[in-house]
Amino acid sequence: MQNRQTNAQLELWQDPTAKPYIQLENISKSFGDIYAVKNLNLSIYRGELFSLLGASGCGKTTLLRILAGFEQPTSGRILIDGIDITQWPAYKRPVNMMFQSYALFPHMTVAQNIAFGLKQERMEAPEIEHRVYQVLDLVQMASFADRKPNQLSGGQKQRVALARSLVKQPKLLLLDEPMAALDKKLREQTQFELVNIQEKVGVTFVVVTHDQEEAMTMSTRMAIMEEGRIRQIGVPHDIYEFPNSRYVAEFIGTMNVFDGVVVADEPDHVVIDAPDAGGQLYITHTAAMPLGAQVSVAIRPEKIMISSIPPEEYQNEATQEENTAVEDRPDILKVESSSKRNCAKGIVREIGYLGDMSIYHIELESGKRVQAAMTNLLRLTDRDVKWDDEVYLYWRAENGIVLMG
Repeated sequence: MQNRQTNAQLELWQDPTAKPYIQLENISKSFGDIYAVKNLNLSIYRGELFSLLGASGCGKTTLLRILAGFEQPTSGRILIDGIDITQWPAYKRPVNMMFQSYALFPHMTVAQNIAFGLKQERMEAPEIEHRVYQVLDLVQMASFADRKPNQLSGGQKQRVALARSLVKQPKLLLLDEPMAALDKKLREQTQFELVNIQEKVGVTFVVVTHDQEEAMTMSTRMAIMEEGRIRQIGVPHDIYEFPNSRYVAEFIGTMNVFDGVVVADEPDHVVIDAPDAGGQLYITHTAAMPLGAQVSVAIRPEKIMISSIPPEEYQNEATQEENTAVEDRPDILKVESSSKRNCAKGIVREIGYLGDMSIYHIELESGKRVQAAMTNLLRLTDRDVKWDDEVYLYWRAENGIVLMG
């Protein structure tokens, strides 16, 4: 991370002087002998769109319900804007929740659904009407105010549920799988709309989702959960590019993982003997590793290049095209065929065509299968690499990630 000149340029979570808006301190929740959440600590800052991501049963929904007040923690405390609300009932908390099912009243119109919570608080009718149409305009549903829920599409119901959650002007809005009921195309469109709405209202959002793409697209930061604990917190880019464990690496996106042993540790690189990869792996930008340490090396499919050209010929072409770069950064661009570093040979066993890209499943000489992704600049039938072809795989030294656990 580069140093910034002033604290004003820092994101809140990077600023050591910033105070968290939401604090979970040593939160645990057990059901009998089973812990859904275990001694969890989490800080969320004002205005964030923070995502909790994890497999089913990891505790993310339980954590959301604890924040909402629908579950009481077995231990620990919850602070919002510096106030301890751990013992507050749900209806007294400055928190609202948008449920996965949307839970709209079928006998009420859109406007009546949105106004329901305000009427329960005995707010004056003119103020209710003002707020209702304010949020209807925000979610672009003003023309649907008199319709019933059964007259709306899935995306429209989602907007109404969001408007109903925002109309009470909560300090914190919790969203439980907000896109789950939408089809893929509408879900992708709605993700950006939700981010725009959140930025306009400035309310802090905490989103629970199992959809990695959704979390990566929307989040300021995200937390990866496993068995009631947080494995890693960070901005989407950092979690994707620099996972801190094998679990996170394999959970986020697709990852090729090779097991090996550290055979050289230098200030700017490590060398790992990885038989499954067909030789040695040369990796830059990594922490110091003890010689002989058992490690895993992770490489994303999109970082791997596929070629039918053997290493020596590939290097000749690379040298002609990127001569200066090769001389300046031989550790990254040069393919060292003699030691088989960062290259492997295999057979194409499967090709998955996804429209914008293709996924190649390649069986290496060691028997291990890996995946490599290629953008479909050419039609599949025009590609040089086809089923059962013998190919060579290459990747840059900075694209390997060393994982200790």
